[in-house]
Amino acid sequence: MNKFFNLFDLSQKVNYKTEVLSGLTVALALIPEAIAFAFIAGLSPLTGLYAAFMMGFVTSIFGGRPGMISGATGAVAVVIVALAKTHGVEYIFATVILAGIIQFLAGVFKLGKLIRLVPQPAMLGFVNGLAIIIFMSQLVQFKVDSTDHDSAWLQGTSLYLFVGLVIMTMFIIWVTPKISKVIPAALTAILVIFGVVVAFGLDTKTVGDLASIQGGFPPFHIPSVPFSLETLQVIAPYSFIVAGVGLIESLLTLNIVDEITQTRGNGNREAVAQGTANMLSGLFSGMGGCAMIGQSLINVSSGARARLSGIVASVMLLVFIMFGAPLIEKMPMAALTGLMIMVAIGTFEWASLKTINKMPKSDILVMVLVTLITVLFDNLALAVIIGVIISALVFAWDNAKRIRARKYVDEKGIKHYEIYGPLFFGSTLAFGEKFEVKNDPEEVIIDFSESRIVDMSAIEAVNKVTELYLKEGKKLHLKHLSPDCIRLLKNAEKIIDVNILEDPTYVVAADV
Repeated sequence: MNKFFNLFDLSQKVNYKTEVLSGLTVALALIPEAIAFAFIAGLSPLTGLYAAFMMGFVTSIFGGRPGMISGATGAVAVVIVALAKTHGVEYIFATVILAGIIQFLAGVFKLGKLIRLVPQPAMLGFVNGLAIIIFMSQLVQFKVDSTDHDSAWLQGTSLYLFVGLVIMTMFIIWVTPKISKVIPAALTAILVIFGVVVAFGLDTKTVGDLASIQGGFPPFHIPSVPFSLETLQVIAPYSFIVAGVGLIESLLTLNIVDEITQTRGNGNREAVAQGTANMLSGLFSGMGGCAMIGQSLINVSSGARARLSGIVASVMLLVFIMFGAPLIEKMPMAALTGLMIMVAIGTFEWASLKTINKMPKSDILVMVLVTLITVLFDNLALAVIIGVIISALVFAWDNAKRIRARKYVDEKGIKHYEIYGPLFFGSTLAFGEKFEVKNDPEEVIIDFSESRIVDMSAIEAVNKVTELYLKEGKKLHLKHLSPDCIRLLKNAEKIIDVNILEDPTYVVAADV
Protein backbone atom coordinates (compact mmCIF):
# COMPACT_ATOMS: atom_id res chain seq x y z
CA MET A 1 0.00 0.00 0.00
CA ASN A 2 2.83 2.39 0.85
CA LYS A 3 4.38 1.64 -2.51
CA PHE A 4 1.20 2.61 -4.35
CA PHE A 5 1.03 6.01 -2.67
CA ASN A 6 4.74 6.66 -3.22
CA LEU A 7 3.95 9.20 -5.92
CA PHE A 8 7.40 10.73 -6.21
CA ASP A 9 10.71 8.91 -6.15
CA LEU A 10 12.68 11.15 -3.83
CA SER A 11 15.88 9.26 -4.62
CA GLN A 12 15.64 10.25 -8.29
CA LYS A 13 17.90 13.09 -9.37
CA VAL A 14 15.70 15.71 -11.01
CA ASN A 15 17.02 18.37 -13.35
CA TYR A 16 14.45 21.04 -12.51
CA LYS A 17 15.42 23.38 -15.33
CA THR A 18 15.09 20.64 -17.93
CA GLU A 19 11.79 19.45 -16.47
CA VAL A 20 10.26 22.94 -16.44
CA LEU A 21 11.47 23.89 -19.93
CA SER A 22 10.36 20.54 -21.36
CA GLY A 23 6.97 20.97 -19.73
CA LEU A 24 6.60 24.44 -21.24
CA THR A 25 7.47 23.09 -24.70
CA VAL A 26 4.92 20.30 -24.39
CA ALA A 27 2.25 22.76 -23.22
CA LEU A 28 2.72 24.83 -26.38
CA ALA A 29 2.59 21.72 -28.57
CA LEU A 30 -0.56 20.48 -26.82
CA ILE A 31 -2.67 23.48 -27.82
CA PRO A 32 -3.11 22.94 -31.59
CA GLU A 33 -3.39 19.17 -31.09
CA ALA A 34 -6.18 19.50 -28.50
CA ILE A 35 -8.05 22.01 -30.66
CA ALA A 36 -7.72 19.83 -33.76
CA PHE A 37 -8.96 16.70 -31.98
CA ALA A 38 -11.91 18.59 -30.55
CA PHE A 39 -12.85 19.69 -34.07
CA ILE A 40 -12.56 16.07 -35.27
CA ALA A 41 -15.04 15.02 -32.57
CA GLY A 42 -17.35 17.90 -33.46
CA LEU A 43 -16.85 19.60 -30.10
CA SER A 44 -15.76 23.06 -28.96
CA PRO A 45 -11.99 23.79 -28.70
CA LEU A 46 -12.20 24.26 -24.93
CA THR A 47 -13.57 20.72 -24.56
CA GLY A 48 -10.31 19.41 -26.01
CA LEU A 49 -8.15 21.85 -24.03
CA TYR A 50 -9.86 20.98 -20.74
CA ALA A 51 -9.35 17.29 -21.48
CA ALA A 52 -5.66 17.89 -22.23
CA PHE A 53 -5.24 19.68 -18.89
CA MET A 54 -7.10 17.11 -16.79
CA MET A 55 -5.60 14.05 -18.50
CA GLY A 56 -2.08 15.45 -18.34
CA PHE A 57 -2.32 16.64 -14.74
CA VAL A 58 -3.80 13.48 -13.22
CA THR A 59 -1.65 10.97 -15.11
CA SER A 60 1.53 12.95 -14.45
CA ILE A 61 0.93 12.67 -10.71
CA PHE A 62 -0.58 9.20 -10.39
CA GLY A 63 0.50 7.45 -13.61
CA GLY A 64 2.86 4.53 -13.93
CA ARG A 65 5.30 6.19 -16.33
CA PRO A 66 7.05 9.43 -15.29
CA GLY A 67 7.75 11.61 -18.31
CA MET A 68 4.82 10.31 -20.36
CA ILE A 69 2.26 12.89 -21.48
CA SER A 70 -1.49 12.32 -21.78
CA GLY A 71 -4.15 14.52 -23.29
CA ALA A 72 -6.99 14.70 -25.79
CA THR A 73 -6.18 12.34 -28.66
CA GLY A 74 -7.33 11.61 -32.18
CA ALA A 75 -7.91 7.94 -31.34
CA VAL A 76 -10.62 8.90 -28.85
CA ALA A 77 -11.99 11.67 -31.07
CA VAL A 78 -12.57 9.27 -33.95
CA VAL A 79 -14.55 6.93 -31.68
CA ILE A 80 -16.90 9.54 -30.20
CA VAL A 81 -17.56 11.67 -33.28
CA ALA A 82 -20.65 9.66 -34.29
CA LEU A 83 -22.11 9.87 -30.77
CA ALA A 84 -21.47 13.62 -30.66
CA LYS A 85 -23.47 14.10 -33.86
CA THR A 86 -26.43 11.94 -32.79
CA HIS A 87 -26.75 12.69 -29.06
CA GLY A 88 -24.67 15.79 -28.29
CA VAL A 89 -21.86 16.73 -25.94
CA GLU A 90 -23.61 15.67 -22.70
CA TYR A 91 -23.57 12.05 -23.82
CA ILE A 92 -19.87 12.45 -24.62
CA PHE A 93 -19.16 13.46 -21.02
CA ALA A 94 -21.13 10.46 -19.75
CA THR A 95 -19.31 8.15 -22.16
CA VAL A 96 -15.91 9.39 -21.03
CA ILE A 97 -16.81 8.89 -17.35
CA LEU A 98 -17.94 5.30 -17.97
CA ALA A 99 -14.81 4.64 -20.04
CA GLY A 100 -12.74 5.92 -17.12
CA ILE A 101 -14.49 3.51 -14.75
CA ILE A 102 -13.72 0.61 -17.10
CA GLN A 103 -10.05 1.61 -17.33
CA PHE A 104 -9.84 2.04 -13.56
CA LEU A 105 -11.20 -1.47 -13.02
CA ALA A 106 -8.79 -2.84 -15.65
CA GLY A 107 -5.92 -1.46 -13.58
CA VAL A 108 -7.34 -2.70 -10.28
CA PHE A 109 -7.68 -6.22 -11.68
CA LYS A 110 -4.15 -5.98 -13.14
CA LEU A 111 -5.13 -6.38 -16.79
CA GLY A 112 -2.28 -4.10 -17.81
CA LYS A 113 -0.10 -7.20 -18.09
CA LEU A 114 -2.01 -8.14 -21.27
CA ILE A 115 0.10 -5.61 -23.17
CA ARG A 116 2.87 -8.21 -22.97
CA LEU A 117 0.94 -10.21 -25.57
CA VAL A 118 1.72 -7.57 -28.20
CA PRO A 119 4.66 -8.95 -30.25
CA GLN A 120 7.58 -6.81 -31.37
CA PRO A 121 6.55 -6.73 -35.08
CA ALA A 122 3.14 -5.35 -34.04
CA MET A 123 4.93 -2.76 -31.88
CA LEU A 124 7.08 -1.72 -34.84
CA GLY A 125 4.02 -1.50 -37.08
CA PHE A 126 2.20 0.56 -34.46
CA VAL A 127 5.10 2.99 -34.07
CA ASN A 128 5.67 3.36 -37.82
CA GLY A 129 1.96 3.78 -38.51
CA LEU A 130 1.67 6.38 -35.78
CA ALA A 131 4.66 8.28 -37.18
CA ILE A 132 2.98 8.39 -40.59
CA ILE A 133 -0.29 9.57 -39.00
CA ILE A 134 1.52 12.34 -37.09
CA PHE A 135 3.14 13.49 -40.34
CA MET A 136 -0.05 13.31 -42.39
CA SER A 137 -2.03 15.15 -39.72
CA GLN A 138 0.28 18.14 -40.23
CA LEU A 139 -0.49 18.43 -43.94
CA VAL A 140 -3.79 20.16 -43.19
CA GLN A 141 -1.77 23.07 -41.82
CA PHE A 142 -0.67 23.77 -45.37
CA LYS A 143 -4.26 24.62 -46.28
CA VAL A 144 -5.97 28.00 -46.10
CA ASP A 145 -8.34 26.83 -43.34
CA SER A 146 -6.68 24.22 -41.11
CA THR A 147 -10.02 23.29 -39.52
CA ASP A 148 -11.52 22.28 -42.89
CA HIS A 149 -10.03 19.28 -44.70
CA ASP A 150 -11.78 20.37 -47.90
CA SER A 151 -10.17 23.80 -47.83
CA ALA A 152 -7.84 24.91 -50.65
CA TRP A 153 -4.08 24.60 -50.31
CA LEU A 154 -1.97 27.66 -49.57
CA GLN A 155 -0.52 29.22 -52.68
CA GLY A 156 2.04 31.79 -53.71
CA THR A 157 3.76 33.89 -51.05
CA SER A 158 1.69 32.44 -48.18
CA LEU A 159 2.77 28.91 -49.08
CA TYR A 160 6.44 29.81 -49.55
CA LEU A 161 6.52 31.70 -46.25
CA PHE A 162 4.84 28.87 -44.34
CA VAL A 163 7.11 26.20 -45.85
CA GLY A 164 10.17 28.35 -45.19
CA LEU A 165 9.26 28.78 -41.51
CA VAL A 166 8.56 25.03 -41.16
CA ILE A 167 11.95 24.16 -42.67
CA MET A 168 13.64 26.73 -40.44
CA THR A 169 11.95 25.19 -37.39
CA MET A 170 13.09 21.70 -38.36
CA PHE A 171 16.66 22.92 -38.95
CA ILE A 172 16.81 24.63 -35.55
CA ILE A 173 15.53 21.48 -33.82
CA TRP A 174 18.13 19.41 -35.65
CA VAL A 175 21.13 21.69 -35.12
CA THR A 176 20.49 23.03 -31.59
CA PRO A 177 21.51 19.86 -29.68
CA LYS A 178 24.81 19.84 -31.59
CA ILE A 179 25.57 23.34 -30.27
CA SER A 180 24.05 23.39 -26.80
CA LYS A 181 21.56 21.47 -24.68
CA VAL A 182 20.92 24.28 -22.19
CA ILE A 183 17.42 24.90 -23.61
CA PRO A 184 15.36 22.14 -25.28
CA ALA A 185 15.69 22.31 -29.05
CA ALA A 186 11.93 22.33 -29.59
CA LEU A 187 11.41 25.31 -27.27
CA THR A 188 14.33 27.13 -28.89
CA ALA A 189 12.79 26.65 -32.32
CA ILE A 190 9.35 27.86 -31.21
CA LEU A 191 10.78 31.00 -29.57
CA VAL A 192 13.05 31.82 -32.53
CA ILE A 193 10.27 31.45 -35.11
CA PHE A 194 7.91 33.46 -32.91
CA GLY A 195 10.54 36.20 -32.65
CA VAL A 196 11.18 36.23 -36.40
CA VAL A 197 7.47 36.49 -37.22
CA VAL A 198 6.90 39.31 -34.72
CA ALA A 199 10.11 41.21 -35.56
CA PHE A 200 9.49 41.23 -39.32
CA GLY A 201 5.70 41.45 -39.12
CA LEU A 202 5.26 38.34 -41.24
CA ASP A 203 1.70 37.48 -42.22
CA THR A 204 1.40 33.78 -41.50
CA LYS A 205 -1.08 31.46 -39.81
CA THR A 206 -1.22 31.49 -36.03
CA VAL A 207 -2.86 29.44 -33.27
CA GLY A 208 -5.61 32.06 -33.11
CA ASP A 209 -6.59 31.19 -36.67
CA LEU A 210 -7.66 27.76 -35.47
CA ALA A 211 -9.85 29.00 -32.63
CA SER A 212 -9.79 31.13 -29.52
CA ILE A 213 -8.34 29.35 -26.48
CA GLN A 214 -9.63 31.93 -24.00
CA GLY A 215 -11.47 30.31 -21.09
CA GLY A 216 -11.65 29.83 -17.36
CA PHE A 217 -11.01 26.98 -14.98
CA PRO A 218 -12.69 23.76 -16.20
CA PRO A 219 -16.25 23.92 -14.78
CA PHE A 220 -17.49 20.97 -12.73
CA HIS A 221 -20.51 19.55 -14.50
CA ILE A 222 -22.50 16.36 -14.00
CA PRO A 223 -23.62 15.20 -17.48
CA SER A 224 -27.23 16.19 -18.19
CA VAL A 225 -28.37 12.78 -19.39
CA PRO A 226 -31.20 10.55 -18.15
CA PHE A 227 -29.85 8.06 -15.60
CA SER A 228 -31.58 5.10 -17.21
CA LEU A 229 -30.88 1.73 -18.79
CA GLU A 230 -31.58 3.24 -22.19
CA THR A 231 -28.79 5.80 -21.72
CA LEU A 232 -26.43 3.04 -20.63
CA GLN A 233 -27.25 1.08 -23.78
CA VAL A 234 -26.38 4.13 -25.87
CA ILE A 235 -23.06 5.02 -24.24
CA ALA A 236 -21.75 1.58 -23.19
CA PRO A 237 -20.51 0.44 -26.64
CA TYR A 238 -18.65 3.73 -27.13
CA SER A 239 -17.27 3.61 -23.58
CA PHE A 240 -15.79 0.14 -24.00
CA ILE A 241 -14.16 1.15 -27.30
CA VAL A 242 -12.79 4.39 -25.81
CA ALA A 243 -11.47 2.47 -22.80
CA GLY A 244 -9.87 -0.19 -24.98
CA VAL A 245 -8.32 2.22 -27.46
CA GLY A 246 -7.09 4.44 -24.64
CA LEU A 247 -5.47 1.59 -22.72
CA ILE A 248 -3.82 0.07 -25.79
CA GLU A 249 -2.39 3.39 -26.95
CA SER A 250 -1.31 4.36 -23.43
CA LEU A 251 0.38 1.05 -22.63
CA LEU A 252 2.12 0.87 -26.00
CA THR A 253 3.37 4.44 -25.51
CA LEU A 254 4.53 3.43 -22.03
CA ASN A 255 6.58 0.60 -23.54
CA ILE A 256 8.13 2.94 -26.10
CA VAL A 257 9.12 5.47 -23.42
CA ASP A 258 10.48 2.57 -21.34
CA GLU A 259 12.80 1.61 -24.21
CA ILE A 260 13.99 5.19 -24.71
CA THR A 261 14.66 5.88 -21.02
CA GLN A 262 15.91 2.36 -20.20
CA THR A 263 13.55 2.21 -17.22
CA ARG A 264 10.36 0.29 -16.50
CA GLY A 265 6.90 1.75 -15.98
CA ASN A 266 3.90 0.17 -14.28
CA GLY A 267 1.10 -0.69 -16.70
CA ASN A 268 -1.54 -1.42 -14.07
CA ARG A 269 -0.86 1.83 -12.24
CA GLU A 270 -1.07 3.69 -15.55
CA ALA A 271 -4.45 2.07 -16.27
CA VAL A 272 -5.78 3.25 -12.88
CA ALA A 273 -4.46 6.78 -13.55
CA GLN A 274 -5.90 6.88 -17.07
CA GLY A 275 -9.27 5.78 -15.72
CA THR A 276 -9.23 8.38 -12.96
CA ALA A 277 -8.21 11.09 -15.42
CA ASN A 278 -11.03 10.21 -17.83
CA MET A 279 -13.61 10.18 -15.05
CA LEU A 280 -12.50 13.65 -13.91
CA SER A 281 -12.28 14.86 -17.51
CA GLY A 282 -15.93 13.92 -18.08
CA LEU A 283 -16.92 15.65 -14.84
CA PHE A 284 -14.95 18.80 -15.75
CA SER A 285 -16.26 19.31 -19.29
CA GLY A 286 -13.48 17.43 -21.14
CA MET A 287 -13.69 15.01 -24.06
CA GLY A 288 -11.34 12.45 -22.49
CA GLY A 289 -8.17 11.04 -23.96
CA CYS A 290 -5.11 8.87 -23.34
CA ALA A 291 -1.33 8.93 -23.64
CA MET A 292 0.09 10.93 -26.54
CA ILE A 293 3.16 9.45 -28.19
CA GLY A 294 4.08 12.66 -30.02
CA GLN A 295 4.10 14.87 -26.93
CA SER A 296 5.69 12.11 -24.86
CA LEU A 297 8.57 11.91 -27.34
CA ILE A 298 8.95 15.70 -27.31
CA ASN A 299 9.19 15.49 -23.52
CA VAL A 300 11.70 12.67 -23.19
CA SER A 301 13.81 13.86 -26.13
CA SER A 302 14.12 17.19 -24.32
CA GLY A 303 15.65 15.33 -21.37
CA ALA A 304 12.64 15.08 -19.05
CA ARG A 305 12.52 11.94 -16.90
CA ALA A 306 10.41 12.87 -13.87
CA ARG A 307 6.76 13.64 -13.15
CA LEU A 308 7.46 17.36 -12.87
CA SER A 309 7.56 17.95 -16.64
CA GLY A 310 4.04 16.57 -17.13
CA ILE A 311 2.71 18.56 -14.20
CA VAL A 312 4.29 21.75 -15.56
CA ALA A 313 2.90 21.06 -19.04
CA SER A 314 -0.68 20.63 -17.81
CA VAL A 315 -0.56 23.56 -15.38
CA MET A 316 0.97 25.87 -18.00
CA LEU A 317 -1.71 24.79 -20.47
CA LEU A 318 -4.35 25.88 -17.96
CA VAL A 319 -2.46 29.15 -17.37
CA PHE A 320 -2.47 29.79 -21.13
CA ILE A 321 -6.23 29.14 -21.27
CA MET A 322 -7.05 31.40 -18.33
CA PHE A 323 -4.51 34.21 -18.66
CA GLY A 324 -2.23 33.89 -21.69
CA ALA A 325 -4.66 33.35 -24.55
CA PRO A 326 -3.98 36.69 -26.36
CA LEU A 327 -0.23 35.94 -26.50
CA ILE A 328 -0.44 32.23 -27.27
CA GLU A 329 -2.95 32.84 -30.07
CA LYS A 330 -0.18 34.77 -31.88
CA MET A 331 2.06 31.68 -31.91
CA PRO A 332 2.98 30.80 -35.54
CA MET A 333 1.51 27.46 -36.60
CA ALA A 334 4.58 26.90 -38.79
CA ALA A 335 6.73 26.44 -35.67
CA LEU A 336 4.38 23.84 -34.18
CA THR A 337 3.98 22.12 -37.55
CA GLY A 338 7.75 21.84 -37.98
CA LEU A 339 8.04 20.48 -34.44
CA MET A 340 5.46 17.75 -35.07
CA ILE A 341 7.08 16.77 -38.38
CA MET A 342 10.39 16.31 -36.56
CA VAL A 343 8.54 14.20 -33.98
CA ALA A 344 7.18 12.03 -36.79
CA ILE A 345 10.68 11.60 -38.26
CA GLY A 346 12.05 10.69 -34.83
CA THR A 347 9.18 8.30 -34.10
CA PHE A 348 9.54 6.20 -37.23
CA GLU A 349 11.68 3.09 -36.66
CA TRP A 350 14.04 3.51 -39.60
CA ALA A 351 16.04 0.50 -38.42
CA SER A 352 13.05 -1.71 -39.24
CA LEU A 353 13.57 -0.91 -42.95
CA LYS A 354 17.23 -1.95 -42.81
CA THR A 355 16.49 -5.30 -41.12
CA ILE A 356 13.34 -6.15 -43.06
CA ASN A 357 15.20 -8.69 -45.24
CA LYS A 358 16.49 -10.44 -42.13
CA MET A 359 13.10 -10.81 -40.44
CA PRO A 360 10.83 -13.87 -40.79
CA LYS A 361 8.14 -13.39 -43.44
CA SER A 362 5.40 -13.68 -40.81
CA ASP A 363 6.94 -10.82 -38.79
CA ILE A 364 7.20 -8.68 -41.92
CA LEU A 365 3.53 -9.37 -42.67
CA VAL A 366 2.46 -8.38 -39.16
CA MET A 367 4.56 -5.20 -39.15
CA VAL A 368 3.36 -4.04 -42.58
CA LEU A 369 -0.27 -4.95 -41.89
CA VAL A 370 -0.36 -3.13 -38.54
CA THR A 371 1.23 -0.08 -40.17
CA LEU A 372 -1.29 -0.04 -43.04
CA ILE A 373 -4.33 -0.53 -40.80
CA THR A 374 -3.10 2.21 -38.46
CA VAL A 375 -2.65 4.64 -41.36
CA LEU A 376 -5.67 3.75 -43.48
CA PHE A 377 -8.26 3.37 -40.72
CA ASP A 378 -6.66 5.55 -38.02
CA ASN A 379 -7.65 2.79 -35.60
CA LEU A 380 -4.73 1.87 -33.39
CA ALA A 381 -6.65 -0.67 -31.31
CA LEU A 382 -7.88 -2.58 -34.38
CA ALA A 383 -4.41 -2.60 -35.91
CA VAL A 384 -2.73 -3.94 -32.78
CA ILE A 385 -5.44 -6.55 -32.14
CA ILE A 386 -5.16 -7.87 -35.71
CA GLY A 387 -1.38 -7.95 -35.34
CA VAL A 388 -1.67 -9.98 -32.13
CA ILE A 389 -4.16 -12.41 -33.73
CA ILE A 390 -1.97 -13.00 -36.79
CA SER A 391 1.13 -13.47 -34.62
CA ALA A 392 -0.77 -15.93 -32.42
CA LEU A 393 -1.95 -17.92 -35.45
CA VAL A 394 1.56 -18.02 -36.89
CA PHE A 395 2.92 -19.14 -33.51
CA ALA A 396 0.27 -21.87 -33.27
CA TRP A 397 1.04 -23.07 -36.81
CA ASP A 398 4.79 -23.18 -36.18
CA ASN A 399 4.38 -25.07 -32.90
CA ALA A 400 1.86 -27.46 -34.43
CA LYS A 401 4.63 -28.67 -36.76
CA ARG A 402 7.08 -29.21 -33.88
CA ILE A 403 5.27 -32.10 -32.21
CA ARG A 404 7.28 -35.29 -32.74
CA ALA A 405 7.88 -38.65 -31.12
CA ARG A 406 10.98 -40.76 -30.51
CA LYS A 407 10.06 -44.45 -30.60
CA TYR A 408 11.90 -47.51 -29.30
CA VAL A 409 11.24 -50.92 -27.70
CA ASP A 410 13.12 -51.75 -24.47
CA GLU A 411 14.55 -55.10 -23.36
CA LYS A 412 11.20 -56.07 -21.75
CA GLY A 413 9.35 -55.66 -25.02
CA ILE A 414 7.61 -52.46 -23.94
CA LYS A 415 7.33 -49.78 -26.62
CA HIS A 416 8.13 -46.20 -25.62
CA TYR A 417 6.88 -43.00 -27.27
CA GLU A 418 8.88 -39.99 -26.05
CA ILE A 419 6.86 -36.92 -27.06
CA TYR A 420 8.62 -33.65 -27.89
CA GLY A 421 6.91 -30.29 -28.36
CA PRO A 422 3.67 -28.78 -26.99
CA LEU A 423 0.43 -30.69 -27.40
CA PHE A 424 -2.42 -28.26 -28.06
CA PHE A 425 -5.31 -27.77 -30.46
CA GLY A 426 -3.01 -27.12 -33.40
CA SER A 427 -0.85 -30.24 -32.95
CA THR A 428 -3.45 -32.85 -31.97
CA LEU A 429 -3.82 -34.22 -35.52
CA ALA A 430 -0.07 -34.72 -35.93
CA PHE A 431 0.06 -36.25 -32.42
CA GLY A 432 -2.53 -38.89 -33.27
CA GLU A 433 -0.64 -39.89 -36.41
CA LYS A 434 2.48 -40.82 -34.42
CA PHE A 435 1.05 -44.05 -32.96
CA GLU A 436 1.00 -47.53 -34.55
CA VAL A 437 -1.73 -48.97 -32.34
CA LYS A 438 -2.36 -52.24 -34.20
CA ASN A 439 1.33 -53.09 -34.65
CA ASP A 440 2.43 -52.07 -31.13
CA PRO A 441 3.20 -54.68 -28.41
CA GLU A 442 0.86 -55.43 -25.51
CA GLU A 443 2.31 -52.69 -23.29
CA VAL A 444 3.03 -49.11 -24.34
CA ILE A 445 4.44 -46.08 -22.48
CA ILE A 446 3.93 -42.48 -23.62
CA ASP A 447 6.49 -40.18 -21.99
CA PHE A 448 5.57 -36.45 -21.72
CA SER A 449 8.78 -35.34 -20.00
CA GLU A 450 9.67 -33.16 -23.01
CA SER A 451 6.11 -32.15 -23.80
CA ARG A 452 3.23 -30.32 -22.20
CA ILE A 453 -0.51 -30.91 -22.47
CA VAL A 454 -1.81 -27.39 -22.95
CA ASP A 455 -5.59 -27.38 -23.48
CA MET A 456 -8.78 -29.46 -23.63
CA SER A 457 -8.18 -30.34 -27.27
CA ALA A 458 -4.91 -31.94 -26.23
CA ILE A 459 -6.59 -33.88 -23.42
CA GLU A 460 -9.24 -35.15 -25.82
CA ALA A 461 -6.48 -36.26 -28.19
CA VAL A 462 -4.85 -38.26 -25.39
CA ASN A 463 -8.22 -39.78 -24.50
CA LYS A 464 -8.74 -40.90 -28.10
CA VAL A 465 -5.33 -42.59 -28.15
CA THR A 466 -6.07 -44.41 -24.90
CA GLU A 467 -9.43 -45.58 -26.27
CA LEU A 468 -7.74 -46.97 -29.38
CA TYR A 469 -5.33 -49.00 -27.26
CA LEU A 470 -8.23 -50.17 -25.05
CA LYS A 471 -10.12 -51.49 -28.08
CA GLU A 472 -7.02 -53.47 -29.08
CA GLY A 473 -6.79 -54.88 -25.55
CA LYS A 474 -3.42 -53.29 -24.88
CA LYS A 475 -2.17 -51.59 -21.74
CA LEU A 476 -1.10 -47.92 -21.89
CA HIS A 477 0.98 -45.94 -19.38
CA LEU A 478 1.35 -42.15 -19.39
CA LYS A 479 4.45 -40.78 -17.68
CA HIS A 480 5.57 -37.34 -16.59
CA LEU A 481 2.19 -35.66 -16.71
CA SER A 482 1.82 -32.48 -14.66
CA PRO A 483 -0.71 -32.55 -11.76
CA ASP A 484 -3.21 -30.32 -13.58
CA CYS A 485 -3.26 -32.71 -16.54
CA ILE A 486 -3.75 -35.71 -14.23
CA ARG A 487 -6.84 -34.09 -12.73
CA LEU A 488 -8.30 -33.44 -16.18
CA LEU A 489 -7.74 -36.94 -17.58
CA LYS A 490 -10.68 -38.50 -15.73
CA ASN A 491 -12.35 -39.95 -18.78
CA ALA A 492 -9.49 -42.43 -19.17
CA GLU A 493 -8.69 -43.02 -15.49
CA LYS A 494 -9.53 -46.75 -15.66
CA ILE A 495 -6.96 -47.52 -18.34
CA ILE A 496 -4.26 -44.90 -17.68
CA ASP A 497 -1.36 -45.65 -15.36
CA VAL A 498 0.30 -42.38 -14.37
CA ASN A 499 3.75 -42.14 -12.84
CA ILE A 500 3.04 -39.37 -10.32
CA LEU A 501 6.39 -39.51 -8.54
CA GLU A 502 8.33 -38.22 -11.54
CA ASP A 503 5.81 -35.61 -12.62
CA PRO A 504 7.18 -32.08 -12.85
CA THR A 505 5.48 -29.14 -11.16
CA TYR A 506 4.78 -26.14 -13.39
CA VAL A 507 4.76 -22.68 -11.85
CA VAL A 508 3.24 -19.65 -13.61
CA ALA A 509 5.04 -16.37 -12.96
CA ALA A 510 2.77 -13.77 -11.38
CA ASP A 511 2.71 -10.11 -12.29
CA VAL A 512 4.34 -8.01 -9.58
